[in-house]
Amino acid sequence: MRFIDRAEVARRLTYPCCIALVRDAMVAFSTGETRQLLRSILPLSDGRLFGVMPGALSAQGAFGAKLISVFHGNAERGRQSHQGVVVLFDGESGEPVCLLHAGEITAIRTGAASAVATAALARPEAARLAILGCGEQALSHARALVVVRPIREIALWGRSLPKAQDLARRLAAELARPVLAHADAREAVAEADVICTVTSASEPILQSAWVRPGTHINVVGSSHAGPVEVDHDLVVRARFFADSREGVLRQGAEFLRAKEAGLMDDAHLAGEIGEVLAGRVGGRRNAQEVTIYKSLGHIAQDLASAWWLYRSEE
Repeated sequence: MRFIDRAEVARRLTYPCCIALVRDAMVAFSTGETRQLLRSILPLSDGRLFGVMPGALSAQGAFGAKLISVFHGNAERGRQSHQGVVVLFDGESGEPVCLLHAGEITAIRTGAASAVATAALARPEAARLAILGCGEQALSHARALVVVRPIREIALWGRSLPKAQDLARRLAAELARPVLAHADAREAVAEADVICTVTSASEPILQSAWVRPGTHINVVGSSHAGPVEVDHDLVVRARFFADSREGVLRQGAEFLRAKEAGLMDDAHLAGEIGEVLAGRVGGRRNAQEVTIYKSLGHIAQDLASAWWLYRSEE
């Protein structure tokens, strides 16, 4: 059985490549061409999580699962917050054929999925990006979103201003465009066309009152029912899209909390990004509309990336 380590994933799974893979996977997911169960999440101590995500890619005949731990405190120790493996099985023989580093696949494909949603929902001329959070996903999202929109400048905010400043310097050098760290989240998003929330916050760090008309928002940091990154008003105000309808209705914290508050019902969920891409659901309706993409991640994204790494040549 082949093993693909973190370094090989990072080298070969480029953002343009992964964006294309994830886009196709999201369409396949929303048109019933994949099979998967809702992921199982086992809470551990101190808010740490262990997740199991099984699924199958019908077109390729491959199936497998991701086993992933989420330890948000790892960032302070220089480790990935998401650790684990993706295991692939051959659809003909049923034998396991490849084990891959899940942390690196997750890091890249999550940013790529937000880029797919941004390409589908953000205004074409969107040029100012704000990222709330300064961990691994902040880096991934900056790298991915510049592929799909003409981003001219990036604003960063994090709880630690020195950490945000360090990331700003790194991104400015890598992406060759201005990147400015802010001490205040409201200031960071004031002029944004696209906002990405990629934090481990348990309560909202983004308020609707701060968001300009026409903004697109990728809500990424909360991966299970419980912690939220944006307030109820923003959920209600926005045209709301999911990566997985079932996932958001059962595990999307921001949507569930606003629903529990009696502010809207399930009909507020406009559809899945894959449905927008397949032409089954309309996306942005006008230049003033605020749109949200709620990212929980589904196994089709991981399996598509992993299968490509396994089958493609160096």
